[in-house]
Amino acid sequence: MCAQKSSCAATWRPYSPNWFRKFSMLDATNAHALVQRYHRLLEISRDLASTLDLDTLLQHIVQAAADVCEAEAASILLYDDRLQELYFQAATNLTEPLMRGLVVPMDSLAGWIVRNQQPVIINDVSKDQRHFAKISQNTNFLTHSLLGVPLVAKGKVVGALEAINKKGGEFTEEDRDVLSVLGAQAAIAIENSRLFQQSDLIAEFVHELRTPLGSIATSAHLLERPELSEDQRHILLRTIQNESRRLSELATSFLDLARLESGRVQYHVENVQVPALLDECATIMRTKALEKQQTLRVNIASTLPTLTVDRGKIKQVLINLLSNAIKYTPQGGHITLKAESVPQEVRISVQDTGRGIPPEGLENLFQKFYRVPGSEQMAQGTGLGLSICKKIVEGHGGRISVESEVGKGTTFTVHLPIGGR
Repeated sequence: MCAQKSSCAATWRPYSPNWFRKFSMLDATNAHALVQRYHRLLEISRDLASTLDLDTLLQHIVQAAADVCEAEAASILLYDDRLQELYFQAATNLTEPLMRGLVVPMDSLAGWIVRNQQPVIINDVSKDQRHFAKISQNTNFLTHSLLGVPLVAKGKVVGALEAINKKGGEFTEEDRDVLSVLGAQAAIAIENSRLFQQSDLIAEFVHELRTPLGSIATSAHLLERPELSEDQRHILLRTIQNESRRLSELATSFLDLARLESGRVQYHVENVQVPALLDECATIMRTKALEKQQTLRVNIASTLPTLTVDRGKIKQVLINLLSNAIKYTPQGGHITLKAESVPQEVRISVQDTGRGIPPEGLENLFQKFYRVPGSEQMAQGTGLGLSICKKIVEGHGGRISVESEVGKGTTFTVHLPIGGR
């Protein structure tokens, strides 16, 4: 059909007056069905306006795309204009950890949509050399037909929205028009979400810079005083070194979180043996525990299924949780790294015998830059570690839970789905 050809697509506009002429030619049944689809778009528009969380927003969009186009699946690819890269970010029934952050060639179908800012209808992708087959190979989900539209906000291309495998037939120009309207709404919502998250994160980051920068400036000023003893000078120099290290950690954590929140993190998934991963993490952190005369035990169930995860990122999560447990557990305390399986998931927990977290602290624990009152005296930190852990685990389709009792200790549990999301 004409929409399969790039030359024909160049004449298309999202809100073409031709749509109204087509509508007037429809019979009563088809006209009613079309009105229903656009009524659904109005409902979706209100839904998209209700959230500024990017991950939640993208899931709403792909589900809506599959719904209004009567497709088996839908996906969103986002475009990074700085790197000039296109990458998968969200999908309906595809395995996201295998896709999320996967860079797609710009000479693919999605790349053509982004470069030309035009829609395509391909009702047999096997006959189109632009089809990027790696997704089907990674997920065992076969793409037979595809409808894709550009996501453009304020003249800037944001990405591409695709509906995959039309149920019971072929994609039509009507499907294209409906998905294009959704794409126009989605692009604005995505851009608004990104701007909100960036401004929110930058404002918090700047606020957090003030304390270490203030300490460095004060120490440097005091070093100019000639009456200071050598011991006092060493103390001030250590303060400058510690606060400089804290600034470096803060910047690294900030960049990690910014990438996670913008969706620009690719998960390199593989089959991971849980016992080997836990033993490695315990070996790395055992020296830190011994410095405080703490015992670090590993308790692993006799049989555990293999996990399909990004090994490096899950290791990062466990190291962070173990590091926190060691920091906030007093001399001679006990820390346990445990793993067990239940139907549908593997649970990995880090349990300590530390001071515990009060109920009001639990409510805000995973918020960016949050520190439990009084914890600053026990250990330094950026207040971003748990936020990063939460994002990574959720990116694998899992979650983190926490239980704590003041004076007795805290247990963090990472819940990861068996076989990937």
